[in-house]
Amino acid sequence: IDPDTAKDFDDAISLTRDTKGHFFLGVHIADVSHYVKPTSHLDHEAYIRCNSTYFPGQCVPMLPEELSNELCSLKPKVPRLTQSVFAEFNPKGDLIDYQIERTCIKSQKRFTYKEALAVLEKKKKSPHSDLLERMVDFCHVLKIKRMERGSIDFSMPDDVILVDEKGVPQKIERVEYDITHQMIEEFMLKANELVATHLANQGKQLIYRVHDQPSPESYQDFYAFARSLGFTVPAEPTRKDIQKLFQDAKDSPLLAQLSVSFIRSMKLAAYSPENLGHFGLALEHYCHFTSPIRRYTDLIIQRLLFDELPESADIQAIATACSEKERVSFRAETSVVILKKLRLAGTYFAADPSRVYPAIITRIKPFALFFEVPLFDLEGNIHVSKIGNDYFEYNAGKMSFRGSRTGKTYIGGQQIFVRLENINYILLQTEWALVPPPATLPKKKK
Repeated sequence: IDPDTAKDFDDAISLTRDTKGHFFLGVHIADVSHYVKPTSHLDHEAYIRCNSTYFPGQCVPMLPEELSNELCSLKPKVPRLTQSVFAEFNPKGDLIDYQIERTCIKSQKRFTYKEALAVLEKKKKSPHSDLLERMVDFCHVLKIKRMERGSIDFSMPDDVILVDEKGVPQKIERVEYDITHQMIEEFMLKANELVATHLANQGKQLIYRVHDQPSPESYQDFYAFARSLGFTVPAEPTRKDIQKLFQDAKDSPLLAQLSVSFIRSMKLAAYSPENLGHFGLALEHYCHFTSPIRRYTDLIIQRLLFDELPESADIQAIATACSEKERVSFRAETSVVILKKLRLAGTYFAADPSRVYPAIITRIKPFALFFEVPLFDLEGNIHVSKIGNDYFEYNAGKMSFRGSRTGKTYIGGQQIFVRLENINYILLQTEWALVPPPATLPKKKK
């Protein structure tokens, strides 16, 4: 099950359940290591890139498209070489047994997330409906286990900018993080955890995906922001308190702002031969295994599983290179996405420069208020000196502005109205003006 636009299919799922209620999960991953041998030209070029980079409507692949989109891709109805994790779980989600094998599969069906959801919601018929419903059942079991460990669940929707054949932005589509996304993520997380634990138990040095625990100080801004939005946060919150906070915010329009603020307070995940654990997932052993078509670390893990990694391989150097290239790709992807959103905003601006847009205040700093314009999924800011004809004082405790003369208050989560003044495509910046709410126009008499 993949996004609509996906062309490289790394993973496939099989799942059965016996009369005792035990789940038998199969996570089948494209066996890229069969085709890309150590020290080969393909391997050298893949190491230079370390990962595929995805732009709106375009991909710069780690591997040639003859491999990434064709021979390695798990297309339906054709035999494909895979590495499979087979695992048995009891009805509560406890691991009973597992094995990791080299396999050959023939995928029965390629679903998009939208198609799979339509089947689950009974809007579409499919011979695979029973399997999809089993996957939902097992997903809930695994999610409960993950919550018990203390993992934090954001379940945030994703805004995707759609472009035409020439790369011209057309609109922004909100992709909900529905149950089909959740179940695939749970199965991939479980496979990654199993593989990392398996290799660690064999005493092999591997590349872990690590996420260090943040310092208490780095959380203070987040706690203050959450309180400013009206959420209750204890003086010294525990992991369970943070879980409850996000559970309480699940159906709130403030969830996105809360999640972004929390992510900003956390350290970045990285690759390392040292097992520092994964704070966000609350896991002791975790690695990346499930996307070898687009990540070099996953290819290294595949070679380790079947003793195909040369002893001369420098795990530390590979981990460092992959972490650095991941940051480079992320910055490139982010910059291009922002540019496309600015181009989209530019078309609206050209059509009507005086148009007023609703926005939501996302955070307030002593010098400016920051907001998001949902129509373009763009963040902007307005300097405190340009907020209005008043002297606005910053309240650090409430993270708010209050006009000393008028008493006008601005706080996180509040709706405001803004007008676009200027776009700088080179610096990827916008200028906005704060405007009064649009007046309700009286009806014209006939």
